[in-house]
Amino acid sequence: MPVNLALFFGSVLIWGSTWYAITFQLGAVHPAVSITYRFLLAGIVLLGWLAIRRQPILPSRQGWGLIAAAGLLNFSINYFMVYKATALLPSGLVAVAGSALSLMNVLNARLFLGQPMRPAVLAGGTMGVTGVLLLFTPELDGGTLTGGALLGFGLMMVSNYSASLGNMVVSKTRKAEMPLISTTAWSMLVGALIMAVVAAFQGASFRVVPSVPYFLSLAYLALFGSIAAFLCYFTLLGRIGPGRAGYVAIMTPVVALVISTLFEDYRWTPAGIAGLLLAVLGNLLVMAPGLVDSWRRRQPA
Repeated sequence: MPVNLALFFGSVLIWGSTWYAITFQLGAVHPAVSITYRFLLAGIVLLGWLAIRRQPILPSRQGWGLIAAAGLLNFSINYFMVYKATALLPSGLVAVAGSALSLMNVLNARLFLGQPMRPAVLAGGTMGVTGVLLLFTPELDGGTLTGGALLGFGLMMVSNYSASLGNMVVSKTRKAEMPLISTTAWSMLVGALIMAVVAAFQGASFRVVPSVPYFLSLAYLALFGSIAAFLCYFTLLGRIGPGRAGYVAIMTPVVALVISTLFEDYRWTPAGIAGLLLAVLGNLLVMAPGLVDSWRRRQPA
């Protein structure tokens, strides 16, 4: 269980900081180009690591279908929608919308993997979503979902469902015991290739205006937000299943809110404090079945 908690909080802390890092990627560079460079760099680094350790680089022929699906769902559609939505919505609202991934994972795990839908997991996910909504009440009170805001919200729902389907694919790769690092690397490269095609189709320039914040954020997003966080999350996915692993999407906005407090002058309100407590309680409720099972296994017969 300590390993699961380390994987969980590693994913949450890194991804919670990427919302702020993504803001440095927006502007002169087309989102598809930024995503291409991000996952191209991440995929090459992972393959280089395998080469240094003299581990197999190419997956089995039978695994390419799952790799292509993961690349399309996790590393292209998902992130393209996130980057586009971030240009239309406040970052807090984007984070709130992203928390719907948790419930989508529970439903898709039941639909595609035949996993039982535990009431505690479903209740905890609902409680967590409610808590996150309370956390961002000031931003939600400030406008209505019309025009660009409505489009941004719709894009985030597409992103969530794409990521959730991608999680189902990753669960199948883990059950098939496909090598985690090489599978992730090739999936990222497939995603980068798809985004490069999208960028070229839209006539985007692949030139990047020299900018220290852009390159630093790109390096952070590629090495930590893509490599470290995804390896933590995909490992967690294989250990505890997509229903409970998807709760990472509930706690990530909490970290994003802390960063917003430090760097973007977020103002705490009573509703925000209540939302934080509700999100944490929901998290404990989701993790509770695994904690109880682990405790029972350690007891003497």
